[in-house]
Amino acid sequence: MNGSRKPSYQDIADVLRERIRAGELKAGDRLPTQAELADEFDVERGTVRQALRVLQEDGLLTNVSKGSPPTVAVPKAEPRQPQAARVVLASYLEEAFQSTRVRIDTVGFTAETLLWALVEMRTLVAAGGTRAGSVEVRCLLPGLDADLSYPVPVDRPDLTEKIQAELKGQIRTQKTNMESHLGKLRRDHGIDATVEFRWLPFVPPVKHYVLNGALVLQGYYTVGRYPYELPDGTEIEVEDVRGLDSPLFEFRDDRGGQEAEFVRGTKNWFDALWESKAPRTTLST
Repeated sequence: MNGSRKPSYQDIADVLRERIRAGELKAGDRLPTQAELADEFDVERGTVRQALRVLQEDGLLTNVSKGSPPTVAVPKAEPRQPQAARVVLASYLEEAFQSTRVRIDTVGFTAETLLWALVEMRTLVAAGGTRAGSVEVRCLLPGLDADLSYPVPVDRPDLTEKIQAELKGQIRTQKTNMESHLGKLRRDHGIDATVEFRWLPFVPPVKHYVLNGALVLQGYYTVGRYPYELPDGTEIEVEDVRGLDSPLFEFRDDRGGQEAEFVRGTKNWFDALWESKAPRTTLST
């Protein structure tokens, strides 16, 4: 600093910003007290407080107050480019599993994507790559009485009921498999794992995941034509949706603004559906 004059609050903010950028002060570190900083820079505490407020507004500090030293903020995650659910969901779950209490809320057409991602989480837990002490999963899926929009045979409408019945059977199988995987988390690793399914009277056109109440993933189902093999080996064409390939868009509460409002709104929407009179099946594994 120039010894001919006392530093301004902006000068002090610049010095502290550089210390954070250079790694001298890391995320989670506490800064010296305002009195200590005032002594270091030979300024009044009011000048220090102005500098700290500048860094807080820049997102570099948290807990700026007169009562305790501020903390270097954890950098906010940059938005990811949307990727197919089958590619990216496991990485989001890995992030969620760094919390000691994990909650996964999902609403969708099937539980196929989540099931595969949970299989990967078992591997993560076995390798010691998680802090999770409890895992709660809540799934909202179409029930047996829901009118399914897909799959629909293109040229064989007479097979619609049969093919959709097979899909409903697959959903029940996914439920059984998820219960099994979460049961193994408890038996093999001592994690307090619970899963509950509730059945919707309709088919959601969009899939949502709410992770730990702070991150929302949203994916749009897109319709396409796909080959479908009947039990006798005959192949027909059906109109269907593929949830595994749906791009997932992320929304985080800690980014504030409209994203935070969207996260809170989605969480409230899910909770309202969950507390409706939908039939339910619970497993505390």
